[in-house]
Amino acid sequence: MTFPLDVLSAGAEVAAPRLIGAVLESRAGGTLTRGRIVETEAYLPAGDGASHSARGETARNGAMFMESGRSYVYLIYGLHLCFNVVTGAAGEGEAVLIRALEPLAGVEDMRARRGGEVSDRDLARGPGRLTRAMGITREDDRKPLLDGGPLRLLERPVGWGAPELEVGPRVGITKSAELPLRFRLRGSRWTS
Repeated sequence: MTFPLDVLSAGAEVAAPRLIGAVLESRAGGTLTRGRIVETEAYLPAGDGASHSARGETARNGAMFMESGRSYVYLIYGLHLCFNVVTGAAGEGEAVLIRALEPLAGVEDMRARRGGEVSDRDLARGPGRLTRAMGITREDDRKPLLDGGPLRLLERPVGWGAPELEVGPRVGITKSAELPLRFRLRGSRWTS
């Protein structure tokens, strides 16, 4: 079942913890890979100096200002891609960074995309590793995630129940670093 649009539309602070346990599915290159989301970070439309939208809309961050349920994929440090789920109302500029996945399906394909000799734990632990393992590229920027495209965001299976969360400050940023907007599945060995 597709992830609920109303949760995404409620904004990054609501969506980020609720995305823990959801499933990200990729059909990149015709290969199915799937992972359970175990770590997220919310980036807010106002009062968040670390958010790419803090200075307004640009060509790079334009996806953040689209309607909820789209992808925002960007290059960081000129090396790694990061994958985000756009949240909130169109024009607001907010998103949730997906930081880590627990691999569920297509593990060998994930490993091949990562270069072969990678432990299961390290396949999608961290934003850059995650995008490589799932075959996510800049071509996926702005794509819908809820309509059956090559990237899909799925609701967590009913049998998984509500996850226990750890909440703390985001990592790898200097502005607004104190905000408790990082969410992790408690006890998960797959988080970054």
